Amino acid sequence: MVVLICGISVGGFLAQKFLGARAGTVLGGVLGGLISSTATTVSYSRRSSKAPDTAGLATLVIMIASTFVFARVIVEIAIVAPAILRQLAPPLAAMMTLMTLICAGLYLLTARDKQLVPLEEDPADLKSALLFGLFYGVVLLAVAVVKEHFGDRALYGVAALSGLTDMDAITLSTAQLIKAEKLSIDTGWRMILLGAMSNLAFKACAVALLGPTRLLKRVLLVFGISMVGGGAVLAFWP
Repeated sequence: MVVLICGISVGGFLAQKFLGARAGTVLGGVLGGLISSTATTVSYSRRSSKAPDTAGLATLVIMIASTFVFARVIVEIAIVAPAILRQLAPPLAAMMTLMTLICAGLYLLTARDKQLVPLEEDPADLKSALLFGLFYGVVLLAVAVVKEHFGDRALYGVAALSGLTDMDAITLSTAQLIKAEKLSIDTGWRMILLGAMSNLAFKACAVALLGPTRLLKRVLLVFGISMVGGGAVLAFWP
């Protein structure tokens, strides 16, 4: 994870260097969501801490990366369990649509921003990466302890804990269980969505740890709207 965080940072640095600051930054959010939205959040949080006026654009990138997580999740389901994609995808796509609308609103609001997320003199910044790696490891240990002592008796709790740091594991394992008829489709998509909402909470903690207050306020607002939407999907989806 430390190497991945450094890689995302260097990738964003190169994208901005060769594509221009704004285009490179937005592309960094897209690629970050496909690779690791958590690493992207860490990278842009620490960069925004050096230039608090860029909080608006950093929020946009973090939100884009978080939205593209759902695209990756749907692709993973299509690969490992294509037969159940039609049943699993709609509620996840609904959440992705809501977050896409939020991204569009953020893009319009930041269109006039003159301050752009600065290029880093040291894009790798091992100190911040190692700090987050330690945080990540502690969470992984907590997840493992809960799984060991409670197992599948607390499926939603396990989904929430697993989603804190990694959406791939909960997505792939849930899809395989549904495919093997050991888990219902309704329970399965709810577990995946709950894991995604838990992941948003984890990234908000990362912003609080590494980013400026201005960025944290914006992230809490857009993530809060997303969480309310996710809660509505969980409560009212037929």
